[in-house]
Amino acid sequence: MTTNVQRPKVVLRTYPHWFYLPAAILFFTFFVIPTLMAFYFSLTRWTLFNSTFIGFDNYKLFLSDPQLRGALLNTFVYAILTSGSKVIISLPLAMLLTSKIHLKDLFRGIIFFPVLVSTVAVGITFSTLMQPSTGLINNVLGVLGLPTPDWLGNPHLALFSVALVDIWKGIGIATVICMAGIQSIPTDYFEAARLEGGAWVKFRHVILPLSRNAIFTVILLSFIGGLRSFDLIWTLTHGGPGFASDVLTSVIYKEYQAGFYGLSTAGNVVLFIIVTAIVYPMMRFFNSKELEL
Repeated sequence: MTTNVQRPKVVLRTYPHWFYLPAAILFFTFFVIPTLMAFYFSLTRWTLFNSTFIGFDNYKLFLSDPQLRGALLNTFVYAILTSGSKVIISLPLAMLLTSKIHLKDLFRGIIFFPVLVSTVAVGITFSTLMQPSTGLINNVLGVLGLPTPDWLGNPHLALFSVALVDIWKGIGIATVICMAGIQSIPTDYFEAARLEGGAWVKFRHVILPLSRNAIFTVILLSFIGGLRSFDLIWTLTHGGPGFASDVLTSVIYKEYQAGFYGLSTAGNVVLFIIVTAIVYPMMRFFNSKELEL
């Protein structure tokens, strides 16, 4: 005797589209509309009360700025130096802080503490610490018999001094990201590496390849932050001495201070295009590497 058993129909329900509406409203209100307005106002000579359409004159004037080339070079040097250093320092720190050491939680708190401090407060503090004659850093170096450079007043050192402060402040979040990547690796891999050859095998064949996504995240976020950095540079050096530590954002701000609002808006659009043109290929490259894992 055979019976016909009717299988229940599987109904695939789609996510209600109106659930996306709140996020879409916020996205359009705070990103799309301001972005389109910035593109428009970059083509005008504007004040708070009126605007005059002048086409691409702002872009021509901004790109012909004699200080722009040096500011662009400083921007890329700063972004590469800070992002690369954060990766190189944060990965060993993450390995240390995920190992079985005493006072691990205390060390984690100490390393993460600078992230919690305001960037402006950090800038003001280090501008005092780096004073050539009265600053604590040079006083300590003098006691030790070491050179006491003018960290922020020397044109050859100013940008690198700011970068060192940026690395100190940002190393905490980079370390946390790397720690998350290491802790997501199954413990079986670590046991196999311990049997095969110890610490180097663990780092080379387990941590480095399997925490690649975390490393990519640190590189990407740090590089974007370096390209867009302003508050720390402005607090410490105001782009000086002279134009030695000027970056693209400080040039834009100086034009805004001078009342050239349309020109500074054009500079922001140029910065947006530069960041997008660099970061998008990086993301595509990193995503392709993720697929290989």
